[in-house]
Amino acid sequence: INECETLKPCSGTCHNLPGSYNCSCPKGFEGDGRKKGTGCNPKVKPHFPILVGTLEQLSKHEEYGEIAKIFTLEELKKATNNYHESRILGRGGQGTVYKGLLPDGRSVAIKKSLIGNQSQVQPFINEVIVLSQINHRNVVKLLGCCLETQVPLLVYEYVRNGTLFDYLHNATHTSIISWEARLKIAIEAAEALSYLHSAASPPIIHRDVKLTNILLDENYNAKVSDFGASRLIPSNKEQVTTLVQGTLGYLDPEYFHSSQLTEKSDVYSFGVVLIELLTGLKAVSFERPEHERNLSLYFVSVMKEERLLDIVDGRVLNDKNIKQLKEVATLARRCVRLKGKERPTMKEVVSELQGLRAIE
Repeated sequence: INECETLKPCSGTCHNLPGSYNCSCPKGFEGDGRKKGTGCNPKVKPHFPILVGTLEQLSKHEEYGEIAKIFTLEELKKATNNYHESRILGRGGQGTVYKGLLPDGRSVAIKKSLIGNQSQVQPFINEVIVLSQINHRNVVKLLGCCLETQVPLLVYEYVRNGTLFDYLHNATHTSIISWEARLKIAIEAAEALSYLHSAASPPIIHRDVKLTNILLDENYNAKVSDFGASRLIPSNKEQVTTLVQGTLGYLDPEYFHSSQLTEKSDVYSFGVVLIELLTGLKAVSFERPEHERNLSLYFVSVMKEERLLDIVDGRVLNDKNIKQLKEVATLARRCVRLKGKERPTMKEVVSELQGLRAIE
């Protein structure tokens, strides 16, 4: 009896044997090819030596605090209850982030790439390399990763209150972030970017600064996250030529047209974040009239017409903070100038915001 013909038991290739059969997986895959088996999964290729070396280097950095470790796949499955839907913190183009619980009681965030998406390998490796060189209170900490999958799973500290985008734009959040809290968050995010540009060695350009990449902890401290697109800048260069990458509404137009990435590209994106904090409006919205769809362009036109108070978020505007709001708006306008050389550095942005915070 040819059981391959009668039972059709395989999702892979069936091989008939005397009194039995086996199911093999296609080239490049491994596992149990039976229909009721574990299935065929992409073979894990040993293409992570640079990542392992980076983690070993990271684990020796005493100042980093937590020791970065390599987790097993089984550990992360248990931590996420086998990646249960209820553990999902967020989904994106690169994959899904789950909340995990480690045996020692610590909550973590686990970034899992789309299955078999080879294009995601480099961003994940890139993120580990970048985060291994960062030690800053306002940058999310990488705790380790798992290398048993086609694309590494990354494990981060869990940042309890989610993204700034959710707090500012999600209607399900009933609490309104006060202007004082918004300014504090802006300063902390700016400090993180200033650190990346000026204190990290080599300097790092984030390349995807936006509200969804600014997380808030239980005390509403800002944590800049998602370094998959980031670039390390050689010490002898101020710019690098690269394929344009970023998010619509936050993308530096000069970088978009020239492919020349500089620290001023992050400054532009941060300027858009400031404008969102000021107005409560999204960076891009096709629900608004055409001339208002791109927030930064709309904001600049409103500033030219001296109508700032028309678009400031009415939930935070009061007589006591008008001067402060106007000063922050002026700074935001400088950040989104079309020419990078006319924008301030992040160091200057931090200094100005800290000075403005003192204004009553």
